[in-house]
Amino acid sequence: MAFKRKIYSKMLEWKHQHDGSTALLIQGARRIGKSTIAEEFAKNEYDSYLLIDFSVAPDEVHRLFHDLSDLNYIFVRLQLIYHVTLTERKSVVIFDEVQKEPLARQAIKHLVKDRRYDYIETGSLISVHKSTADIVIPSEETRVDMFPMDYEEFRWALGDTASVPLLRQLYDSKTPLGDAVHRRMMRDFRMYMLVGGIPHAVDSYIKTNNFGAVDIVKREILDLYEEDFWKLDKDGRATAMFDAIPSQLGKNTSLYKPSEVLPDVRGGRLGEIVRTLEASMAVNVAYHSNDPNVGLALTKDSNRYKMYLADTGLFVTLAFKDKAFTDNIIYEKLLNDKLNTNMGYVYENMVQTGNRLGGEQSGHTIFLKYETTGDGILTSLKLMEVMLAKEKPMSELAAPVVFYPQVLKNVRVKSKPAAQNDPDVQAAVKAVADELGDTGRILVRESGTEPVIRVMVEAETHEACEKYVDGVIEVIKS
Repeated sequence: MAFKRKIYSKMLEWKHQHDGSTALLIQGARRIGKSTIAEEFAKNEYDSYLLIDFSVAPDEVHRLFHDLSDLNYIFVRLQLIYHVTLTERKSVVIFDEVQKEPLARQAIKHLVKDRRYDYIETGSLISVHKSTADIVIPSEETRVDMFPMDYEEFRWALGDTASVPLLRQLYDSKTPLGDAVHRRMMRDFRMYMLVGGIPHAVDSYIKTNNFGAVDIVKREILDLYEEDFWKLDKDGRATAMFDAIPSQLGKNTSLYKPSEVLPDVRGGRLGEIVRTLEASMAVNVAYHSNDPNVGLALTKDSNRYKMYLADTGLFVTLAFKDKAFTDNIIYEKLLNDKLNTNMGYVYENMVQTGNRLGGEQSGHTIFLKYETTGDGILTSLKLMEVMLAKEKPMSELAAPVVFYPQVLKNVRVKSKPAAQNDPDVQAAVKAVADELGDTGRILVRESGTEPVIRVMVEAETHEACEKYVDGVIEVIKS
């Protein structure tokens, strides 16, 4: 089960640029394919390789790293134990599950200095961090983050190498897909949302074409994640916050509300739990910032955030975790967009894993690939880059863009959370969203600076915007 992964090119870059001067540490959540890609890379790019899985390695292997005074002896013993012949500068040693033997990671400094072989380390990130408390962390490491398979990698696994490049081409040329092709493409995309990018789940889908079988695999992985959280937080609070992510997103609120999940936990202890979840790389945390222009590190509010799962398929399974299993009927309805549920939060969890460009009507634009703050000069340069590449003026490039009428109104309230979480208000917002369908959108959010709720609607006509905004505001006032 070796799928084509984009991290492979980063590994090649490390090998050619560093030429043994650093070890490669592949960081990531559990079960995303770190061990598989490390061994696949070793098979393809080296004459031989020696794989030490410290989770099952015999005691004599662990003891070798307690004394580094004789590296020759260590290498001879390893080759005898694993029946592998290593060749200087043509072989690689893989430390798999390196968190199980912290002294092996500490030894990297000396092994790299020796320069005989290359070294690749893999491990669950949250366990890697935990295991470094009593060792000297080597500076001779090149670290790369690995994530679940993205949509293009998922299509590669299904044997489709054409769709995503075609979509890029159509996007660049501003060519519409047409309704029939668009519906098929969206169905393909929803399939990815449901299966996700965990290699074991993708492999199960390819082999069985059965969402029920895929769901069993995903539940087993969720159980592993929750076991890790229990080990780090024996009170079960991290697990509780993890399990509550779908319900928090489903409430259509602007922030994760930990008081609804852990009413007795405050301050530093709560922050520690959030950092634990974030460090696992199974969870992505998006922090609130009032002014990202001056840098997120300076302005982020650590007490205001939203949380998402790093894998969209695991998110769907976690959302239905109250059932013994999620059957094929539910998956088919989700796949065909026929289930009477709020798919919006599923899309929200999906989108947050890959956003690279963001902006607003004021002109404030962020190109996340280059920096985390808005930059007018960069925006201008990127626009000119497109104009030069297309050999067209901005007036022609912008011609296909259709601007919908938009109405934004504020309503003053006593309690912003109470107003937004009111069942009648949520029902009114959902009714508008259902009526608008693909012809517009509604956004109801709390002001970050005033005691008001902002209601915004975009629709095909100004009259429709006014009608929907006023209708929701009447419900809020009542």
